[in-house]
Amino acid sequence: MKITAVIVAGGKGTRMGADKNKLLLKIGDKEILYYTLNAFERNKKIDDMILVAAKNDIKDCERIISGAVTKVKRIVEGGETRRQSVMNGLMAADGDIVLIHDGARALVTDSEINASIEACIRYGAAAAGVKCKDTLKIGRGGFIDGTLDRETTYLIQTPQTFRLDEILALHKRAADEDFNAADDCMIAERYGVKVRISEGSYDNIKITTPEDMITAERILERRGEICE
Repeated sequence: MKITAVIVAGGKGTRMGADKNKLLLKIGDKEILYYTLNAFERNKKIDDMILVAAKNDIKDCERIISGAVTKVKRIVEGGETRRQSVMNGLMAADGDIVLIHDGARALVTDSEINASIEACIRYGAAAAGVKCKDTLKIGRGGFIDGTLDRETTYLIQTPQTFRLDEILALHKRAADEDFNAADDCMIAERYGVKVRISEGSYDNIKITTPEDMITAERILERRGEICE
C-alpha cells in the first residue's frame, strides 16, 4: 500500500501582516514550511509527498527542500481556490492512500499522521480532530441565537486522509458543480462519504497570526525541535 501526502502551501500573509507567503517566515533558523515537510519526511508510513505552491513561491520551496527533504516527488502549481490547489496535488499523486495537509500546520506529529492513516484504512476516510474546549454559540445579527452541544462539536484539523481514487473523483465532481469547500471533509460530506474523526492534538494549530508564531516557537522549543 502506497501512502502519499499532499501538502498545500499556497497560503498568503494577510492575517500574519507579512509581505509574503507566511509559510516562508522563519521560526528559529528554518521556515514554517520546512517544519511541516520534515514531519512527513520523518514518518515511516509516508512514501512520498506532493507539494502544492503558488507559482511565485516555487523557487523558495525548491530551496527549502534542497538537501533537507527527499520525499517531495513533485512541486505543482496551485489554483485560484483551495479546492483547485488540492485537486492539482491529487492529480499529481499516485498510490492508494493520500493525506491532505495544510502547510501551515507545522506542529503535526507522527501520532496524528499515523492515527489518520489507520482510521482511513479501517473506515475509508478520516480527519484529525479535537473536541472543542469552549462553549460554542450560534450568532445572528450580532446576538446569540443558540448554543451547540460541546460534547458533539470538534475542531477539525489536517491531515485529512482518503483513498486517493475516491477523493480525486469527488474533487472532480465538485469542480464540475463549481462547489468550493473550506476543507476536503466538506467535499466528502456533500457526496455522502462518512469521515472518521481520528485523534488530533491541541498542539496541531494552524499558524495564521503573529500570536500563533509565538505559540509555535514555544511548542517547538518544548519538543527540542527548533532549528538554529
